[in-house]
Amino acid sequence: MKRWALLVAGLYGLTLVALTVPFTLAAFAPLAQLSDVAKAYHFWPYWLWLAVMVLSQAALLLVPVDASLERPATRRSLLLPVITGGLMMGALVTGAIYSCWEFIFRDKGPGAWVWWAAALIGVAVWGVWAFVFFRASRGATPEGIIARQCQLLLKGSILELLIAVPTHIVARYRNYCCAGVMTFIGLTLGVSVMLFSFGPAVFFLYTARWRRLRGKPHTL
Repeated sequence: MKRWALLVAGLYGLTLVALTVPFTLAAFAPLAQLSDVAKAYHFWPYWLWLAVMVLSQAALLLVPVDASLERPATRRSLLLPVITGGLMMGALVTGAIYSCWEFIFRDKGPGAWVWWAAALIGVAVWGVWAFVFFRASRGATPEGIIARQCQLLLKGSILELLIAVPTHIVARYRNYCCAGVMTFIGLTLGVSVMLFSFGPAVFFLYTARWRRLRGKPHTL
């Protein structure tokens, strides 16, 4: 089961890598050139973001793995997925703030305080949602709390994209350089978290298939 979970996390990472160039071209074309977009792979912040997302996906799968192996899930084992879910909610709020800033203030570039203020708000939201998810875990089955988390993350990502997509379209057609970097960050975070929320569902599909091939009943 751990191998299946690593496979799901690996597929998630490969999906993000594969989407990097076409997604960037779609967001910035015709200004962006393929060779320029491919340079994103040379920047360490890109790989740091990718590592955080993949590791977070793996953390969210810890409880489903234990459930598939019929191991009891304790409050302590739920802590890491709960913290991870809160982190994703914080990222969505941060992306929405960036998108709204660029939409309202146009080409008035944000000072360093804007980037840090949005990040601090995201950290605060992270803590609030982690607490909400942890409280919700009381009296709920491990599968139930993870499923609930994923539902909320999916809804949150859709809501965030409803902000990021229109604001990026507006920013893209404004006559200034970079064609909406802050709104593009909002788009990236929204799509990343949306795909992230599908991880446990994909894992359960794999385990169900594995049990059928092994002749074991699927009890989840």
